[in-house]
This record gives sequence, C-alpha cells and structure tokens, in this order.
Amino acid sequence: MVGDVQPPSQERPRGAALGLPSDGPGSLATFSSRVGAFSLDAIAAALVAGLFTAPSLPGNWSLLSFALITVGTLVAFGQTPGMRLLGLRLAHPRPGQRLALWRAVVRTGLLMVLVPALVVDADGRGLHDRLTDTAVVRD
Repeated sequence: MVGDVQPPSQERPRGAALGLPSDGPGSLATFSSRVGAFSLDAIAAALVAGLFTAPSLPGNWSLLSFALITVGTLVAFGQTPGMRLLGLRLAHPRPGQRLALWRAVVRTGLLMVLVPALVVDADGRGLHDRLTDTAVVRD
C-alpha cells in the first residue's frame, strides 16, 4: 500500500562509508573515548619528559616524548598506551599489516597541532585520520 511506504532515512550509521560495523568491535570509536585516550597519552608523555627535566617542569619536552611514544607504539602495535587502556586501536587501509611510518608521523604531527583532530566528518573521524586514511576503532 502506498500509505505504508516510508521515505528512506537520510541518516546512515557511523562508519558505513568506510565499511565498518555500526556497533561493537571494529566500529568507529566515540569522540569521548578518543579524547580519553589522547589525555592518557599526553599525561604519560609529560611524566616521561618530567623524568629527564626534574625538578623543572617538562615544558615542550613533553611534545617530543608524546611524538616518540605515539609514533613508536602506533607502528609497533597499532595503538598507543591510552588506546590500549580504553580498548581502541588504529585501523588503516591494509588490515593485518603494520602502519607505515609516514602515516604515523603525519597523523601524530597533525594530532599535536590539535585543531585537525577537532575538525570531524559525518563519521566523527578527525582531519588527521582522513588525511592518513586511518580510523580509530573499538578493539
């Protein structure tokens, strides 16, 4: 019956354009969980840098430790310590392979600027993830 036909929904599930499930393992991580992982990583980087600068505050040295920790763990394990604690990982175009060093460096550099991470698309992916063709997903 014509009266029973509903117009198609304009709302699509998050991650559908990337071929990701809408919920559960492999689905896109929420903004709040990504912020939590970033915060944990930033605190850890400041603590590591503080070991070398004590008794002074680490200042910008924490940026160096953040970059080294983030790039190193993304290439080696596919997730940062903060992501690991919150059950997240980085998905990239070639599943089953390690993240290319250039992707980790570019993504981390843009993440350190912070603004690209706050510019999100309809799926909630930050500009740093779109430019490196990656996505933070639930593990």
